[in-house]
Amino acid sequence: MADIVISEFMDADIANEVLGEFDLLYEPSLVDNRQALLSALADARAIIVRNRTQVDGELLEHGPNINVVGRLGVGLDNIDLDACRSRNVMVCPATGANDVAVAEYAIAAALILLRGVWHSGQKMLAGQWPRTDLMGREAQGKRFGLIGFGSIARQVAARAQALGMEVSAYDPYLAEDDPAWTSVTRVTLDEIATGCDVISAHVPLSDETRHIVDADFVRQMRAGAILINTARGGVVEEAVVIEALRGGQLGGAALDVFESEPLDTSGGAVFEGVPNLLLTPHIAGITEEANQRVSRVTAENVLKYLRQ
Repeated sequence: MADIVISEFMDADIANEVLGEFDLLYEPSLVDNRQALLSALADARAIIVRNRTQVDGELLEHGPNINVVGRLGVGLDNIDLDACRSRNVMVCPATGANDVAVAEYAIAAALILLRGVWHSGQKMLAGQWPRTDLMGREAQGKRFGLIGFGSIARQVAARAQALGMEVSAYDPYLAEDDPAWTSVTRVTLDEIATGCDVISAHVPLSDETRHIVDADFVRQMRAGAILINTARGGVVEEAVVIEALRGGQLGGAALDVFESEPLDTSGGAVFEGVPNLLLTPHIAGITEEANQRVSRVTAENVLKYLRQ
């Protein structure tokens, strides 16, 4: 049986390079086969996951020798931290390893939706030449609002400022005298909603942040504003955003995360035909480079604790 079970995808070469002294079970399909996953944990000393594997009391009971959970990413809402704590199981996220990837996604989404030309190909192939219909907007001079001002949001801010955008941020957990505030304007959540042309969420999912972007928030947003969510699906009330897009209040939205993942045919149906909506399958933090960094950081974190 394996010392380390890897239930979701990572760079296999890096896993073997860093953790090769241990018996590895690299089987990304385990995330979709709970019973097989639980059966594989009998002798495991570590498990490596992304965001879909539920690391809870049941899983830890089936892996009584597990003493470290490697998280290929940073969000921990799929990991029962209390259950891990009670069993002295260390949880190691790959903090910072995919910051650049998420930040570039947020900026790319903002530019795509501001310019509004991403759907023009089919019209042109149909014989149309819709130049006046595709007169989009520039990023320069627009206000970019950040919900949360952690490490990823700061990377977004730097790139938005390089485009000539003004950046405001809301983060009640960041001290007023923190040096990070010198680079952006510190505002309230209501001021993000009412004062920004592009709004991007960068907060973990918690009781405080669930549906932080709700009907009241969206109602306050500027006409034509753009919303981007690369955080967690529960941060944004999806039905409200869909309604605002269909009604023309919002200028666009990019959703990389969803309240239920993956989308199935019934869950995804609510998004069909919604204008100016970009949907991606939770890949903002996944690039070739980020996957290599995240895989290496995670593998090295696990190795450190297994050698103790």
